[in-house]
Amino acid sequence: MAMQSTSDLAADLAAHAEEVCREYLSNGRRQGSYWLVGNLDNDPGRSLFVRLTGPTSGAGAAGRWSDAATGQHGDLLDIIRETCRLTDFADVADEARRFLHLPRPEGRPTTERAAPGSPDAARRLFAIARPIRGTLAESYLAARGIADRSRTDCPRFHPTCYYRQDRHSPTETWPALIAAVTDPTGTITGVHRTWLDPDGFTRANLGKAPIDTPRRAMGRLRGGGARFGVATDILAAGEGIETVLSVRQALPDLPTIAALSAAHLAAIDLPPALRRLYVLRDVDPAGDAALKALTDRSRSLGIDAIPLTPSREDFNEDLMAFGADGLRHHLRSHLAPEDVARFLPIGVQRDRTG
Repeated sequence: MAMQSTSDLAADLAAHAEEVCREYLSNGRRQGSYWLVGNLDNDPGRSLFVRLTGPTSGAGAAGRWSDAATGQHGDLLDIIRETCRLTDFADVADEARRFLHLPRPEGRPTTERAAPGSPDAARRLFAIARPIRGTLAESYLAARGIADRSRTDCPRFHPTCYYRQDRHSPTETWPALIAAVTDPTGTITGVHRTWLDPDGFTRANLGKAPIDTPRRAMGRLRGGGARFGVATDILAAGEGIETVLSVRQALPDLPTIAALSAAHLAAIDLPPALRRLYVLRDVDPAGDAALKALTDRSRSLGIDAIPLTPSREDFNEDLMAFGADGLRHHLRSHLAPEDVARFLPIGVQRDRTG
């Protein structure tokens, strides 16, 4: 197999510029046509900006970046090299191919490299976090209407999870809800942290800590997500953890995955035996784009993709407004008939009058 050129790899990455940024610069955020982050160390901030739109090569290409503080600039291969601490271009190319799901050239050893401490640190954090029973995390979920977690063992709690706004800011500690991000084999590749307000839930803060970015993910995220239940032929996929847990309050046996962002939702790995995918959309432009991308990809694989749209902005708002019974009634009309029999309680199946 011929080795792909540097320009070919850079162009392939540029076609997925936002997904690259969400993977390797996960503490940044999109603003307009750019991804803003603090620096190549993935600190939060606005100094380094990556162009997300444009051609895949040449002037003004997607993936070109500059750091206003240091004067550094480059392309997405440079971002992979710096964030993964790689020195050999062959290793950078291998990591780019892994991200793009491209085969390695013949003769290259199959070795897995990652940014130091990234997936490993995620696994350590999840390991030292504790079950949420009796913790602030349990109170946080209950205040969001997610009270029945008998079939939900993914979220954990850490009472003093480190938070730093950027590399120039002091390190703080806040209590946090910790969710494991896993690949299709169940291997933990990352974690998602939701820092919580020790003073509890209010309508203003919805229970999240009063910090700049109370939600962050770390580790390898592309293709994976926070999984609830074991998916085989049926799966429901959404963006946020609260979204999918809200749906499981109404349909506790329905396997779900939280991809953690709209871009990652569009790129989730689909189980090989999957026949039907319910897409739990958020009502915003990013949610619309993710729905279209995931629906198109699913149908190209022969998978029946069915959108589920909340009555309000997202399914957690629906749950808080209408309760589990109201949300269940709303979802029932959108399920395939065989899934009504499979996932709804018998009493609800018989109640056709609502």
